[in-house]
Amino acid sequence: MTDADAPMMQIGELADRAEMSLRTIRHYDEVGLLTPSGRSDGGFRLYTDADFSRLMVIRRMKPLGFSLDEMAELLRVVDALGEADADDGADGAGSGGGAVPDTRARLDAFIADAAERRARLERQLAMADEFLELLRSR
Repeated sequence: MTDADAPMMQIGELADRAEMSLRTIRHYDEVGLLTPSGRSDGGFRLYTDADFSRLMVIRRMKPLGFSLDEMAELLRVVDALGEADADDGADGAGSGGGAVPDTRARLDAFIADAAERRARLERQLAMADEFLELLRSR
């Protein structure tokens, strides 16, 4: 099935599935993070499951404190890796990660950054648990 054949959903359905506001999704469109795959005859944004997956990457980066610019950079890296993997499949090379080493290194840097941000959140959560325990013991 090509993207043109993929089932499409309007922004309201996308927002419900992602548990996000319409305003936030429209903002991500305005800043270029999430472009709708199509438009209805009436001009309404239409999204595919691939768009939903992209939105979920954005949503998962938000609590880790990534900026919009950092989100855009990661999405470029993910897109480049996807294109490289598709090219590998198309030419039969089958190298399995045939992305340019620089792109893979950029992804690895994002992974390391996300791991550190997650560890920081985990430390903050532990402090919050200690605080709650302190209050409950009073």
